Amino acid sequence: MATWSSRGLRGSTLEDMINRTNEKYLENGLALIQKIPTPITPINIDKSTRHITLAYFDQKSTVDYIGVVQGIPVCFDAKECAGERFSLQNTHAHQVNFMEQFEKQGGVAFFLIYFSHKDEFYYLPFELFKFFWDRSRNGGRKSFLYEELNPAYILPKKHGVLVPYLDMLSMDLEERENI
Repeated sequence: MATWSSRGLRGSTLEDMINRTNEKYLENGLALIQKIPTPITPINIDKSTRHITLAYFDQKSTVDYIGVVQGIPVCFDAKECAGERFSLQNTHAHQVNFMEQFEKQGGVAFFLIYFSHKDEFYYLPFELFKFFWDRSRNGGRKSFLYEELNPAYILPKKHGVLVPYLDMLSMDLEERENI
């Protein structure tokens, strides 16, 4: 049973930005994407603030977000990276398996990675992630480098949309059609 102990606001800003983006996409009739909460059982609660300070996960989580974009089922995970090297240790085999099965059913899986040191968002298609994942499982590097990524998938800055990933999703779909 995995335990969770509060580590401050790590990841919450990224999550908030994606949630606000998803609200904007919903308002504009572009997508319906929902955050999937990780089921936990509280162990310790700070009575003065009513905040959970220690809990355990009830079950393994799959992905952070799931939904549909104009008839296309999508799921994705959001990750933050503070340097040039993205460690694969924070992604679990059951998540990769879920995403692989999701794609086999006709959906599109991907990762949104925030490279905080560059203030850049990156759309990582599942196929490229799977290459890095398989490489690590076959004795290779347990991470991938920023320089290994396709710069075309860096999310553009857009007024009014904090994490504008739909353009990159569209590009991903076009590339899949051309294979």
